[in-house]
Amino acid sequence: MEINVDEEAGIDGARRMIREEEVPLLEDQFEVRNRDFPDIERNTWIQKAIGQTFQTTAHLANLLPTGTVLAYQILSPIFTNIGRCSLASRIMTASLLSICGFSCFLLSFTDSYKDLNGNVCYGFATIHGFWIIDGSATLTPERSKSYRLRFIDFAHAIMSFLVFGAVALFDQNAVKCFFPTPSADEAEVLTALPICIGVVCSMLFATFPTTRHGIGFPLSAAI
Repeated sequence: MEINVDEEAGIDGARRMIREEEVPLLEDQFEVRNRDFPDIERNTWIQKAIGQTFQTTAHLANLLPTGTVLAYQILSPIFTNIGRCSLASRIMTASLLSICGFSCFLLSFTDSYKDLNGNVCYGFATIHGFWIIDGSATLTPERSKSYRLRFIDFAHAIMSFLVFGAVALFDQNAVKCFFPTPSADEAEVLTALPICIGVVCSMLFATFPTTRHGIGFPLSAAI
């Protein structure tokens, strides 16, 4: 009886060794989990157009800090009095737009990394490297230089500011606050301008994507 148990244990051990050889220990777990998913085939132009639309929308969403946009959407009806603005409401709405727009611009220069314990640490990219703002850790000079400020960061910050402006133009409460009775030309501009901003910025962001994952931006497994 003991011999049979040993034989079965040996067979099970051999099977486990074969499975470990088939799936290397250093292989990313995300890739292992998604190995059974089939490759996507887009054969018709409609499928390609839909896929490109969703991809562009995803790039557009990555341009804006989610916390800033959520805060604006919550406070906008309150500050604008649901579009019926007085002088005080206009001043408060203008202040809200300025603060949120500046926040989108500034947060584009933030980045993050994971320490050995899996904790996410945030900081600002500078011309000299990475400045950690929520801890006392210090990166090595080589590692810090990989986070340093680049010209493309300013381009992303400007695009983030412009896209937030497009979101504000889609907000009818803010539009009614500053343009209660727009003319035909103003109404046409207010309708077409945010769409143009969104399309152009999405194309630029898709061509020159950011590698930063700062405050309010989605994290990825590559961090």
